[in-house]
Amino acid sequence: MNKQFTALLATAVMFTACNPKGENKESTAPKGDIIAENIDSSANPADDFFQYANGGWIKKNPIPGDETNWGIAKLVQEELYTRLRKINEDALAKAEKSGTTQQIGDFWYSAMDTNTIEQKGIEPLRDELNKINALQTPKDVMAQAAHMHTYGVGVFFGEGASQDQKNSEVYAYYMSQGGLGLPNRDYYFNTDARTSKIREAYPAYVTTILKLTGVGSNAAKTKAAAIIALETKLAKSSRKLEDLRDPYKNYNKMAISDLSKLSAHIEWPATLQQIGVKHVDSVIVGQPEFYKTLDEVIAKENIQTLKDYMSFHLVSQFASYLSKPFVDASFDFYSKTIRGAEKQRPRWKRALDAEEGAIGEALGQLFAKEYFNESAKKRYELIVENVRTAYKNRMEKLDWMNDSTRQKALHKLASISKKVGYPDKWKDFSALKIDRGPYVLNMIRAGEWWNNYSLNKLGKPVDRSEWDMTPQTYNAYYNPSNNEIVLPAGIFTVPGFRDEELDDALVYGYAAASTVGHEITHGFDDEGRQYDEKGNLFNWWTKQDEEQFKKRADVLVKQFNAFTPVDSTHINGKATLGENLADLGGILIGLDAFKMTETYKKGEKISGFTPLQRFFLGYSLGWLYSQRNEELATRLLTDVHSPAKYRVNGPFPNVPEFYEAFNVKPGNKMYIPDSMRVKLW
Repeated sequence: MNKQFTALLATAVMFTACNPKGENKESTAPKGDIIAENIDSSANPADDFFQYANGGWIKKNPIPGDETNWGIAKLVQEELYTRLRKINEDALAKAEKSGTTQQIGDFWYSAMDTNTIEQKGIEPLRDELNKINALQTPKDVMAQAAHMHTYGVGVFFGEGASQDQKNSEVYAYYMSQGGLGLPNRDYYFNTDARTSKIREAYPAYVTTILKLTGVGSNAAKTKAAAIIALETKLAKSSRKLEDLRDPYKNYNKMAISDLSKLSAHIEWPATLQQIGVKHVDSVIVGQPEFYKTLDEVIAKENIQTLKDYMSFHLVSQFASYLSKPFVDASFDFYSKTIRGAEKQRPRWKRALDAEEGAIGEALGQLFAKEYFNESAKKRYELIVENVRTAYKNRMEKLDWMNDSTRQKALHKLASISKKVGYPDKWKDFSALKIDRGPYVLNMIRAGEWWNNYSLNKLGKPVDRSEWDMTPQTYNAYYNPSNNEIVLPAGIFTVPGFRDEELDDALVYGYAAASTVGHEITHGFDDEGRQYDEKGNLFNWWTKQDEEQFKKRADVLVKQFNAFTPVDSTHINGKATLGENLADLGGILIGLDAFKMTETYKKGEKISGFTPLQRFFLGYSLGWLYSQRNEELATRLLTDVHSPAKYRVNGPFPNVPEFYEAFNVKPGNKMYIPDSMRVKLW
């Protein structure tokens, strides 16, 4: 799947760690209590809990110049990087001739071979650039576009194979909006100062990339203006972030033979066949209006502009794997101008990031074997079941849901499958050629492998055992089509601490609430609730219950709309609703699960904090972040997650126990009258 398609169809995920349940000696503070050390005692927890819980650490740990944000995930990632680097260096030293170890070792060699990379410059992409330069007709353009899609360059549109949202037993082929060089459509039209500055810097970046491929300076400027005008046409017909979250409006099934009704000048049957689409006679078009505009662009745009657009996107996407001038140009625009980074990260870290996307699961086999054993896997599976039980008890007591919907909700909850740590069955990368040749060609061949892997699913039964994240990933997700939660081993890594050094209160806030409960709640958020227990897009709610859900959820939309994290830009409460609901639900459910433990019942303090207080502090530890303003501004336009601070200060005022734990009263900034709180789960 190309990246733009993946971004559109990505299931709801969160960026926080989960921790194993650790034994704790009551009334004795763990060595180096991470909660107590991070407290900012100058902040009132009833006014700004995020600052109170995390401010002490943030004040002492400024964002490094090569990062756009810094916090708990980065600390975990530093440990993961160290482990993964050792795996790569060990594989390189073994110099095996085949197998997973050979692929990892040779990938590492090619990524770190700077002498060859600098000598080759643009040459590894020269054949592809020559193919583009030889195009003469719109038909030629679409044939080359199809070819570029086979290795992951999503020019003009997005596409890929995934489970059919209305029939989760089969794979479907999805076509979506795409083809933009800026992060999303809003960057082409928003008039605020920060976005305008980025848009104004974009022509210079496009010009630089074209010049590096050999285009003269004046010609490059002219071509850049035409490329951006083309992208602006596509952006104008692209849907906004919040509009992409409606699964029904973005599900438009059409026969391949009928695509000509949207795009009369594009021979879609031939184009799709060239991409590798087989065994299906229909596709699901996410945004039909986009394809009408695309048809006009392909039919009426100057051929040279279409070719220039394709050349630019080819080089821009692979710039990070080429010589220093290309790397610097990409960094200066995408990382520095857009996200606020001050300097580039070390090459070895960038190489690990690239390897993650190319052969991450192959690397994960060695990672899981070394760092995550079977006993750890069982430990986290138990936490999932504790949280599931707490959610069941809460559902059974809801006063706004009628029994018909309740029974279906309980059935869906019981049907949620859990994947913890690492896959039981690994992907087979043996057909992927990885060698010590040009770094960028390894990345292109990896793109081809993933395209083939994805499209070869069409016409075959759905493999529900598959993972969409690698074991070493510091993340987790809920997949509505599989009705599953997936919790990679990496999400359980706690920087600087062993499992046994973490008390139950911290763990239930940090893991049970902000990861396990969060992901389970995604099955019942504004988007996930529209799928049944088998993963099909099907409305199983009564009209009355649906109205009650929307009414109650809208309270949360309005609360988050009022937050202004940077400049005058507000959080988009509608676009972030699913994640905000999952945060709130995770806290409520995780807390219910924690109340069942002996730690909660004993009520003994650790470092001066009650178990209830440590639960909220433990949850907040998962959002220990500071972010550059540029990063904040970018995320507000492109991310369905609220900024870290508001994933703490946003949901807490809706949790009754928060008022009890920290004596929150009228007049405090985090106080919300009971009648104005969200009362959903």
